[in-house]
Amino acid sequence: MTAAPDSSELTLQDGDLALWLLTPPDRGPLALDELDETERRRANAFRLPGDRTLYVTAHIALRRLLGGYLRTPAKELVFARAHCPRCGGPHGRPVLAGAGPDAPHFSLSHSRGAVLVGVARAPVGVDVERVPGPERVDVCRSALHPYEQQELAGLRPPDRPAFFARLWARKEACLKGMGVGVGGWTSEVYLGNGGPDAPPRPDGWSVLDVPFGPGHAAAAAIRGPAPRPVVHRLPPDAVRIGGHVPGTGRRRLCS
Repeated sequence: MTAAPDSSELTLQDGDLALWLLTPPDRGPLALDELDETERRRANAFRLPGDRTLYVTAHIALRRLLGGYLRTPAKELVFARAHCPRCGGPHGRPVLAGAGPDAPHFSLSHSRGAVLVGVARAPVGVDVERVPGPERVDVCRSALHPYEQQELAGLRPPDRPAFFARLWARKEACLKGMGVGVGGWTSEVYLGNGGPDAPPRPDGWSVLDVPFGPGHAAAAAIRGPAPRPVVHRLPPDAVRIGGHVPGTGRRRLCS
């Protein structure tokens, strides 16, 4: 039986944004029993072991973190979907089913050996992206806002992949927070670096870059004014059998 997370320091106030970073452990049994049937089925559908481990790591971490905030065993959490704000369909942001109005909002992202979880009292979205090669930037640049395309073109070619990854992470984070997902409207949302003639960013949302280390770009978006973000680095034991989510090892982002 896996113990509930040590949640003695896992608290969340209005205006807080907790960001949890994790890389998949390279050994040790993972707490697969905490996943539900849908998560296990999706995990088993991955063809590559590394992709499966990344997915499992991300979802165990999310469950243990939310269980820590709610003082609830991770395996007892039930997920659902909010209504899409664009069409009203049941495919909006992930939410906790039956958790009540005070339940935390959350978002999960994973990409090539990196996991990012965001937890807040307001709707939130997070995204982590591996920095792409120049070829992918050339193919995908048309999905950016026209003003972002100008910003990208103004950079030296070696600097464009990292800038593109930052832009795309901001877009995914913001659109996930809104609950609409990423679609053809990525070119409608401006999240570039700004300037005197730059278009406005999405009204009512605060978007910030999240430091993740070389090779990745990450971002978070939260509805409302600029949050009080805190970055946590989860140890590998956080997703292993017998492990737990500690409440220590925190550091504040520079304001």
